[in-house]
Amino acid sequence: MKKRFILLGILFAVVGFTKVNAQIISDKTLGALGKGVAGFTFSDADAAALAKQAINEMDAENPVAGPTSGYTIRLNRLFGKHTSSEGVTLNYKVYLVKDINAFACADGSVRVFAGLMDIMDDNELLAVIGHEIGHVVNHDTRDAIKAAYKKEALLDVASSQSGTIETITKSQLGKLGSAMIDSKHSRKQESQADLFSYDFMKKNGYDVNAVESAFRILQNLSEGAEASFLTKMVSSHPDSGKRADDAKKRAEKDGLYKAYLQQKIVNTAPVKAAAKTPAKKTTAKKK
Repeated sequence: MKKRFILLGILFAVVGFTKVNAQIISDKTLGALGKGVAGFTFSDADAAALAKQAINEMDAENPVAGPTSGYTIRLNRLFGKHTSSEGVTLNYKVYLVKDINAFACADGSVRVFAGLMDIMDDNELLAVIGHEIGHVVNHDTRDAIKAAYKKEALLDVASSQSGTIETITKSQLGKLGSAMIDSKHSRKQESQADLFSYDFMKKNGYDVNAVESAFRILQNLSEGAEASFLTKMVSSHPDSGKRADDAKKRAEKDGLYKAYLQQKIVNTAPVKAAAKTPAKKTTAKKK
């Protein structure tokens, strides 16, 4: 997986990555866009059902951190109390890969890459995932999967008429997965998700200045070897520097701004103290 794509994963909040081969529809749907697509009602439930199958496929094909992993322990510590937001039920897992990414799906699944957890402290991580949660709550992930579905002409005529999504198969994995990856949220959607992240931090008593700090980290990454590629790709999206500036302005307006100092990052499981072996009692022999 190339670094350039992973950076885009955060900048654009795509609903997948190179291993995302989402099983979404039945074999008979290929090439059968039909007349009913334009009027097809794509509900939140439809989006969630498709996303759930897609995330199950991703979880099966990628290394997921186990319950005793330091990454899992850290993520559960941070987000264990945030399994529900604005009526959306969320679930979190860590992919043990070095790439830098985090994404959320329409079913409330949030996946965080170990690479992201390696470079951001707790507050910065809360800010980035808060942004991803915003895309779910604001229905952006639903709109993205719907757009990908229609763009690839994969909607069955029968499905459009019956109002149901059919069983998915592996034969369309690559095609729909690519369409989902290519989808991008609008500037407005990204800005609204940024605002959601800031409000999420403020409402829950976290340091709102970490929002700016998280975007500064992404800004620095985008100014590295991949800068020219990212400049071209972010032409239709707000850049990380501007988003950092906006977060700073919000904090200043609220009278909460102060330069953020990154805290220690710990992704290792706590070491359990070895149980002490009780000393054997010695009994003096009577003479």
